[in-house]
Formats: sequence, C-alpha cells, structure tokens
Amino acid sequence: MPAVSKGDGMRGLAVFISDIRNCKSKEAEIKRINKELANIRSKFKGDKALDGYSKKKYVCKLLFIFLLGHDIDFGHMEAVNLLSSNRYTEKQIGYLFISVLVNSNSELIRLINNAIKNDLASRNPTFMGLALHCIANVGSREMAEAFAGEIPKILVAGDTMDSVKQSAALCLLRLYRTSPDLVPMGDWTSRVVHLLNDQHLGVVTAATSLITTLAQKNPEEFKTSVSLAVSRLSRIVTSASTDLQDYTYYFVPAPWLSVKLLRLLQCYPPPEDPAVRGRLTECLETILNKAQEPPKSKKVQHSNAKNAVLFEAISLIIHHDSEPNLLVRACNQLGQFLQHRETNLRYLALESMCTLASSEFSHEAVKTHIETVINALKTERDVSVRQRAVDLLYAMCDRSNAQQIVAEMLNYLETADYSIREEIVLKVAILAEKYAVDYTWYVDTILNLIRIAGDYVSEEVWYRVIQIVINRDDVQGYAAKTVFEALQAPACHENLVKVGGYILGEFGNLIAGDPRSSPLIQFNLLHSKFHLCSVPTRALLLSTYIKFVNLFPEIKTTIQDVLRSDSQLKNADVELQQRAVEYLRLSTIASTDILATVLEEMPPFPERESSILAKLKKKKGPGTVTDLEEIKKERSSDMNGSAEPASVNASAVSTPSPSADLLGLGAAPLTNSAPPPSSSGSLLVDVFSDSASAVAPLAPGSDDNFASPDLASSEVVSEEPADTVHDADELFHKFVCKNNGVLFENQLLQIGLKSEFRQNLGRMFIFYGNKTSTQFLNFTPTVICSDDLQPSLNLQTKPVDPTVDGGAQVQQVVNIECVSDFMEAPILNIQFSPKQEVQNIFKAKHPMDAEITKAKIIGFGSALLEEVDPNPANFVGAGIIHTKTTQIGCLLRLEPNLQAQMYRLTLRTSKEAVSQRLCELLSEQF
Repeated sequence: MPAVSKGDGMRGLAVFISDIRNCKSKEAEIKRINKELANIRSKFKGDKALDGYSKKKYVCKLLFIFLLGHDIDFGHMEAVNLLSSNRYTEKQIGYLFISVLVNSNSELIRLINNAIKNDLASRNPTFMGLALHCIANVGSREMAEAFAGEIPKILVAGDTMDSVKQSAALCLLRLYRTSPDLVPMGDWTSRVVHLLNDQHLGVVTAATSLITTLAQKNPEEFKTSVSLAVSRLSRIVTSASTDLQDYTYYFVPAPWLSVKLLRLLQCYPPPEDPAVRGRLTECLETILNKAQEPPKSKKVQHSNAKNAVLFEAISLIIHHDSEPNLLVRACNQLGQFLQHRETNLRYLALESMCTLASSEFSHEAVKTHIETVINALKTERDVSVRQRAVDLLYAMCDRSNAQQIVAEMLNYLETADYSIREEIVLKVAILAEKYAVDYTWYVDTILNLIRIAGDYVSEEVWYRVIQIVINRDDVQGYAAKTVFEALQAPACHENLVKVGGYILGEFGNLIAGDPRSSPLIQFNLLHSKFHLCSVPTRALLLSTYIKFVNLFPEIKTTIQDVLRSDSQLKNADVELQQRAVEYLRLSTIASTDILATVLEEMPPFPERESSILAKLKKKKGPGTVTDLEEIKKERSSDMNGSAEPASVNASAVSTPSPSADLLGLGAAPLTNSAPPPSSSGSLLVDVFSDSASAVAPLAPGSDDNFASPDLASSEVVSEEPADTVHDADELFHKFVCKNNGVLFENQLLQIGLKSEFRQNLGRMFIFYGNKTSTQFLNFTPTVICSDDLQPSLNLQTKPVDPTVDGGAQVQQVVNIECVSDFMEAPILNIQFSPKQEVQNIFKAKHPMDAEITKAKIIGFGSALLEEVDPNPANFVGAGIIHTKTTQIGCLLRLEPNLQAQMYRLTLRTSKEAVSQRLCELLSEQF
C-alpha cells in the first residue's frame, strides 16, 4: 500500500472534527454541522472545478457527519468522481464513501460498477484490492450479478498478486453467502483447490475459508481438497514456531489456518487413501502431544491459540469416529480441562465429551470422569457450565451407573436454576425408564421427581409412568401402595394427584385388603384433594370415583352422595357437571355385570417409543445432543411419541362436549394440555393417523372412552404432511377395512373420518381441515342420500361453524342408523368461499420514497391510517368501493423492504375477484 504523503493530512478535516468535539451542547454541534454542510454544498455547486484533494476532504467530512448520525443527501457524485482518480488516497476515500452511503439501487450504481470494472482490469494490485473490498462491503445482489463471473478469473489467474488473491477469495466468499445462486461453479473450482498449496499462507487461509463454505453445498466438487488440506496441515503442525515467523502467534504456528483446515476436513468422511489417512492421524497425534507440552508462554493469547487448535482437532476426531486410540486420548485430554481454572475451557470440555460419549470406542473412557462431572454439577457457579454437566451425565449414563446418575440429578434438581429444571426432569424420566431393571425403582423415581419439581413435570412424564404401570403386572400393586402413601402428605402437587387418582382407580383393589388403605380411606384421601385441584384434575378424579363404584361396591352410596351434591350436579363447568350427571346415572341404573364390563381395568398399551424422548429432542432443537446412543441408530427416523393412558371406559349417551371426547375420537382433550400444532409438516392436527397412537385403546366390551390423554398428547401433530389425494375414490375404498383415516386432501382442504359402530347404529366424525392461512367463509358441508338410499339409511348431521380459520379444523358429527342393506354410498357436498385476501411480493419499480408512496395510496382513493401497524414503516389504508347494487369494503397494507428494494402488498375485500384485480393494479404503481 503506498505511503500517505504529508499533504494528504487534510488539516481542514482535523479542524472540523476538533470543533465538533469541543461543542458544549447538541444544539451547538448541529449548528456547526449545518454550517459545514452549507459550505460543502456551495463548494460542490460552485463554478470553479475542485481539485482531487478538496473533493476528498469534503467527502471525508460528509462521511464523518453521516457517522455522527446525520442524513447526507448530496456528495454522492463527487465520491464517484474520486474513483477515477489515479491517487490512492482519493480513490480510497471514494470507495469508502460508496461502501457506507450508496444504496445498491442507487441511480449511480452503473457508474460505480464501471469504475470498479476499470480498476479490476487495471492490473494495479492496489486499485484491484480497493475494488474487491468495495464489492465485498456492499455485497448486494446487484454486485453479485455484475462481478460473480469476473472474480473467480482473478482468483485463479497465474499473474495475480498474493494480496489480490486474498481479497478475491474473501470477496467471492461474501458474494456466495449473500447470493449463492449467482456464483457459477465451473472450471475455476478445480483450480481454486490448488490454492491450498500456495506458498503464501495468507492466500491459503483465505482460500480455505472459501473452499469450506463451497464444500458444504457441493462436496463432490471439492473432495480433492482433502489430501491437499492434510498435506498443508501436516507441514504446519510439524514446523517449528520460527519456520512461519510471519504467521506464528505467541509461539503457535498459523493457528487460524490450522483451525480452518481442520474444519474443512470435517466436511468429509475419513480419507480412503491409507497414506493420506495415516498422515492425518499423525497430524492429530502431534496436536494432542503438543497439548501435553509445557506452555512456551504464560500469556493468555498463547493458551487460547493452542487450545483453539486442540479443540478443533478433537472435533475432527469425533467427526471421523474411526480411530479408537485417538478418541480415548481426546477424552483423557478433555478430562484434564474439566478441572481447569478457566470457565470457558471447562464448558468446552464438557460439551465435547457429550459428543464423545456417543462413540462406542470412547464411552467407557468418558465414564471414568463421572465423579468430576458430578462435582462440577454441585460446585460450578456458571449455570451454562452446570447445564453442560447435566448433558454429559445424561450422555454417559448406562445400566452400570444409571441409579447413581439419576440420584445425583434428583439431588441437583432441588436447587437447580429454573431455566433448566424442565429439561432435567425430562432427562431423569427418560433415564429412569430406559435403564430400569427394577420397575419399583422407576415408580419411586418418578414420584420423587413429581414431589421435587412438580411444576416442571410435563404431561408426557406422568402419562408415561401410568402407561408403564398398566403394562406391567408385577409393579401395579407396588405403584398403588406407593402413590397412596405419597398422597398422605399434607401438600401434594397436582400431578401427583393425577397419577394417584389414575392408579388407584385402576389398581386400588390390590391394596384394599390392608385396613390402613381400605376403600373408604382411599376415597376420602383422594376426595380431600378434590377442592384444591384444577378442572381437568377434578374431571379425572370423578372418573376415578366411578371406577371405585365397580371396584368397591361397599362405598357406592358414599360416592353417589358426592356425585349427587349440588357442587357437582350444578357445577359451573359443563364438563364436571356432565360427568357427575352421567356417572351418577350410570351407577344407579346399570347392573353389576354391566358396570364390571364398562368399567373394567384398562388393557395394556401398545409398546412404542417414549414420547418424553421426542419432547426432549424438540426442546433441545435440531443438531443438539439428546439421546446420543439413539442418534446413530435413528438419524433419519421420525420420532413418534407413545400412546398416553386413557382414564376410564364408560357408557355414554350424550354427544361429545367441547372439552371431552366421549368416543375417544376427537381432538379436544380433557386435560387441555395439547401443545400447539407443530410448525413443521402439516398445519393440521393429524387426527387421521393410521398408527395406533391416533386412537385411545378401548377396554374390551366398553362402548366409549372417557378423557383420553392419548389424544391430549397431540401426537395429533403430524410430522409428515399426508400425500395429496387426487382421486378420492382411491382412499374411499380403504375404509372397507378400517374406521379412520384421510378421505380427501388437496392444497386447500383435508377431510378425515373417524367412526364407531355398534350393531346397526353408528357415529361418524368428519374432520374438515383448512390447509391455507386464510379463513374459509360460508363453509357448508352437506351429506346427501339419494331417493333410493333414504329408506335404507337414516342420517342425522350436526351443523358446523360456517367460518374455518386458517390452519384450523372443525368437526361434524353424523349419527347413522342402518335400516336395511344398501349398495350405494351417500354424497358429501362441501361449499365454501376460500379466501378474500390476496398478497403479492414484488420488486420496486420506482424509487422507494415514503412521501410519494403515501400520495399514491391517498390518490388511489383510500384513507391512510396512521399508527395502526406496529411497524411504522408500513402503510395501511382502508376504503369502500361503491356500486349501485352493493358496497365493497377494502383494506390494504403495503410493507416496504428498503434493503431488498421490494414490497409486499396485502389486499382484502369482501370479494375475491375484486381483491385480485386491485392487487394487480396497485402492484404496478410502486
């Protein structure tokens, strides 16, 4: 870079900056700036042509004023003129001004591009460097379109200087990150790989950054870089610090380049060539050996550089997961960091060991550090380090240490930070289930979990413990005894009441022989918690009471008195009132045999993977370590939660209320605990799943299924959208052998069926799902029977809400009576107005001036509404289109994106055709 002569000191700029700094108030500063702006404007407009030095000085002043936070609306042309100067300092200031102030859609962009092209073609390395820096700093799509084809040629040209190659590589990287579709892959890709062999380490460093990014998207194009990267890495790690003097940082040779090369190698599997693989292994061993050497400097910069290379090498060892010796050595090296005085090193060591724990080669080595990790959990001050310690304990857990780790997690849970309690609860629940040899220990652990952190125990946890207890005969009596004892505590968490109510309702008879847990004592104990609980829990307890009527006939009268009380029969909550009325009636009119059949013990649930694990993975997010042993087995598999337990089976004669699906078919759970539908996959609740998780299991001989948390768990959420159905007949015939599924689906609507039949009577639920983001209006589904069909089939349909919100679904109940055999099927006719809103995203066709935009919206005839949109940059308008026969309301919103130079226009009227036409017309005006 040329030296700056004394004449380039710009004394006038120094005086102006000094004046600004000496201003005593904001008003004085503004006054001084306005005076200077007036002076600069007069100089630019004067007849006398300014020399390059003056232009540079005044442009610098404008740049300084802009950096102080003031708007600059002139001087751009003078800055562009500086680009044509042959003096470095003038050209530099011109490029600096353009990089900071010129918008990519400016009318001057063509002149700027021409100046940049001239500098790139000049072969002057200084001017080429300035031009490349400007392109990278602006980094707009327009720049990419203009120069993406030119820069690779400069990069691989044989006569390009090293400093220009560096700038070209980083400039191309910037353009690829902003506009990858505009950077063409071609012959240059094979040539750029060979820059890894360049003698200049600056070029190698820049090229490595570029190749790493390109290889992530196009691994096949750059796979030859592996051997070159290994070769270059080998030369660096085996060199002495004096060999690379210009690139040695505190006695560590080229640490940044080493880290970049190690990251590049993580884009690929272990090298297949034995020679390359052996050389890479030697490099990694050398890095691990150097980490054991005494430090060559006590300064923190030395240890930071040395450890950066070490941790990146360990990441590569973990990524390859193929060298047992290296994995164990890496684990031992990380173990030394676990007690390091530097918090960041302890954090990184715990994080890396979490990943190492998933390898079969290093899992045992990781386990040897269990005491150190437990100590970190107890003594660390930093919550993020404690959280990593919890992750590592979870990752290193197996059958040999499960009880110790679960006990330590439970102890820590009592004092854990609130932000990580829910995650610890999920992990304890998963580990207790996964490694339970004795299921009595599992029951004790989950009940203890609820006692310690009841507020953080999600529905999935207590659903799961109930499922396991129901499926295992050997633990049912112990579970009943344990929850009975736990409920005797004066203060019980509501989740414990739920578990206790469910388990005692199913298996309370197993402990009824003990006078200390007689039927009446069990009932009184549960009922003493009733008034303290929320409505969903009270509903579950009422279901337990009706179960007690079957299990313990001797307390039937006591239970009926409770059900008959005004607090139940006249309860303000319709769900509790309905249950009380129906259960009381059921206990009064049903014979003992009928009660025994309807209220018999729940059947075992199908064995499936725990939904707790799926919840933990969702909570941790993609790419994080949850269950590391499962990741390798199920990298591409879809995690479906298990069926959660259904509370009671009973006979029902009423139609389902909004909060309780008596047939176990609807999507509205008793507990109201369903999480919102996932944003991934289908927007609709998947009540049409073919898997067993979609329908709660019914006890043999029962008619209905009350309060099924199976549906409440919202496995209801579809992870994969259903295939679009183009021919409804194709799916119609599938219902010959099943009672639920998707009947029809297109881009607007999904229709599903669930049905239940008993002799000649049946009930069918038709679910209509709106797959769009806008409302369906005048939604009218009609089931039509032909004249020939009507004598054979009686249908009674319930009306549905005529408005279906975007992403929502409604259900229609159809009661069916088969009078005689029939051949043809009814016809389902659906009518609705799909949308009244139209949206268009388009490129700005005119300068994006706020005042001109306002004038156009007002000129269009609508009123401009201020302070309606939370984003003050958006424009909102409203108006009415008058005709002789009707009036059409119109709402519009225009959202400008100045950076992208684009608009989003949203129009809504009461007629779709009008919305569409207005949107087309207005899109041409901005």
